[in-house]
Amino acid sequence: MSVTNRVAPDSHGNVDEQISQLMQCKPLSESEVRALCDKAKEILMQESNVQPVKSPVTIAVTFMVNFMTLAELFRIGGKCPDTNYLFMGDYVDRGYYSVETVTLLVALKVRYPQRITILRGNHESRQITQVYGFYDECLRKYGNASVWKTFTDLFDYFPLTALVESEIFCLHGGLSPSIETLDNIRSFDRVQEVPHEGPMCDLLWSDPDDRCGWGISPRGAGYTFGQDISEQFNHTNNLNLIARAHQLVMDGYNWGHEQKVVTIFSAPNYCYRCGNMASILEVDDSKGHTFIQFEPAPRRGEPDVTRRTPDYFL
Repeated sequence: MSVTNRVAPDSHGNVDEQISQLMQCKPLSESEVRALCDKAKEILMQESNVQPVKSPVTIAVTFMVNFMTLAELFRIGGKCPDTNYLFMGDYVDRGYYSVETVTLLVALKVRYPQRITILRGNHESRQITQVYGFYDECLRKYGNASVWKTFTDLFDYFPLTALVESEIFCLHGGLSPSIETLDNIRSFDRVQEVPHEGPMCDLLWSDPDDRCGWGISPRGAGYTFGQDISEQFNHTNNLNLIARAHQLVMDGYNWGHEQKVVTIFSAPNYCYRCGNMASILEVDDSKGHTFIQFEPAPRRGEPDVTRRTPDYFL
């Protein structure tokens, strides 16, 4: 079902003003957040657990710790709606501006529902956000937990995965021994807190591994999976690539499993101390793809950007 007209035209001006305010890293009022999340919920309810996405699209992930990362990404990759975006989770925690970051993404989703796709990460949960900072930030900025509850209720509606042009499977974490096909994922009831175990948990917590088969994850949730697992999953579902997030990689992206899995990380200098590059992945109209790497601080007023195009096309 198309959701293009879920937001009435006369409401666009108000959302535009809110986006402008948020781009200045200024939070909205509690009542504005509640109204915005109500509109977003109506849109997200129409989306699939495996949300189809068309190219061209820019894939990005993980904005924890620094609102300016998201602002710089829009400078590098282009503003929404001029650029279509697919975000793969972890918008909150471990920083000072989680409220502004996640509110901006939700506002963009409300304003341009066809231009931006927002997947759920493992930090988009009640339990994790009470440990890693988002809950406390909401208390500091609003004086109560109402905004935290509003957002965590909304997180339950975020799609779990996306499928770009039926060939690139995108998700936050990784595969699950309980999932063989995309139809298995489509059948989930995702509107719930992230479980401690099971297939929905695995999609948000699992990681690729150099060893074959399934392994016990050191994270305490999800699994590790080897090249044999990803190859079989890709073959069964006619996929060319699994694009995922969830792990810090020093170059901003990292190929695995003979270039059938790629990890993308879009937070430069993670936690203000890791010294890593960040990257986003552009998928063009021909399904060719280019990684754009960037550092935390612009040089001479411009972002420090490196473009790398693989020697093959999907």
